[in-house]
Amino acid sequence: MIAYTLRSDAGRALLERREAPQPAAGAGQILVRVRAAGLNRGELLAARGIGAKPASAPKPAGGEAAGEIAALGAGVTGFAPGERVMGRAAGAFAEYALIDAREAIPVPARLSWEQAAAVPLVFMVVHDMLIGQGWLRAGEWLLVTGVSSGVGVGALQAGKALGARVAGTSGSAAKLERLAPLGLDLALRTRKGDFYDAVMAATGAKGANVVVNTVGGSVFPECVRTMAFEGRLATVGHVDGVLRSEIDLEALHSKRLTLFGVSNRLRSAEQRSATVRGFVADLLPAIADGRIEPLIDRVFDFAQLPAAKDYMESDAQVGKIVVRMN
Repeated sequence: MIAYTLRSDAGRALLERREAPQPAAGAGQILVRVRAAGLNRGELLAARGIGAKPASAPKPAGGEAAGEIAALGAGVTGFAPGERVMGRAAGAFAEYALIDAREAIPVPARLSWEQAAAVPLVFMVVHDMLIGQGWLRAGEWLLVTGVSSGVGVGALQAGKALGARVAGTSGSAAKLERLAPLGLDLALRTRKGDFYDAVMAATGAKGANVVVNTVGGSVFPECVRTMAFEGRLATVGHVDGVLRSEIDLEALHSKRLTLFGVSNRLRSAEQRSATVRGFVADLLPAIADGRIEPLIDRVFDFAQLPAAKDYMESDAQVGKIVVRMN
């Protein structure tokens, strides 16, 4: 089969197309014929050595896919060959990929392959930070830095579905305008940590109840400063490459703040599958009935995956970038 690998070279993330053996479904696994796969910035950042050591050798590329079940491994029940599924899939940029059966999600009938491929990683991360750890409630304020990213847009959409009011930052006025139809209540055009005054004015000087930091250390102090009493701050990305920041301990103490990270790197398979179950219960119904519509910026053919990666690195997109199989 055709598959792509990812490696690092002098700080660059390089994709390589090659022939690879078709994987076989082991115990507890599902073999999927991939129809579409989503791009994720975190994978490219790791390959470039930001936040992790550069890869010493090529490794299978891609982390999420949607496709038809081709085979079931031993012990897998509740699924059948030919069924449409989506989920986290190591080596998703390939004609066939494996999904842990505990993380396989039936694709809602209304979703295209491309839309389905845009769902798993983004919305499971969003569930983790807004519901699992952030306890976002209707009527609260949600602030999302870097709101035009895949996770940022997903947080905006889920936040609105949960009844929150949402503020978002972006350095591009055009990107913020594209998000207005999704219900963005407060558009903040900035790439810097200078949004405190605007958020305080919008929230009646109370601050944001939940803050999602997709940018990194350069805006972390302002995120803390902007938090409301008993606010919750999710750190989910560091696209600015700034991995260190001071913490205002007085604010942390007096406002009874909660600061947490969102990553699956060290989680067990059962912990990851628990997030899948939470997503299926809390957010998938809104996707299935159209209250949440996965926002796709561009779709590339599978053979154009390197161009899709370059487009992601240009930071031009609003929402997700997807590749599809012909």
